[in-house]
Amino acid sequence: MPPRGVKKGTKRERQYEAIKDSVKERGASESRAEEIAARTVNKERARSGESRQAEGRTREQLYNEARDRGIEGRSKMTKAQLQRAVDAKKR
Repeated sequence: MPPRGVKKGTKRERQYEAIKDSVKERGASESRAEEIAARTVNKERARSGESRQAEGRTREQLYNEARDRGIEGRSKMTKAQLQRAVDAKKR
C-alpha cells in the first residue's frame, strides 16, 4: 500500500509499485519491499516539495531558494537560519 497522501493513478503510486516490484525481485520480503518503496517515495515527495511534513522544506530546497533570492552567507547557514532568512526575504 503506497504511503499516505499518495493518490491512486499518480506518478508517485506508479513509482511506489515499480520500486516495490524491483526490491521483491532481488529477494526481499513483501513487507521489506513495501517499506523501502514507501521510504523512497516519501523522500522524493519531500525533495520536490509535494509532501506536507512537520520539517517543511529540506535544507537543500531552502538553500536553493536563498540563492534565488540573493541571500548572502547562505552556505554557512543552518536549516533554521535559512528558513528565517528566506521567510524574511519573502515579505
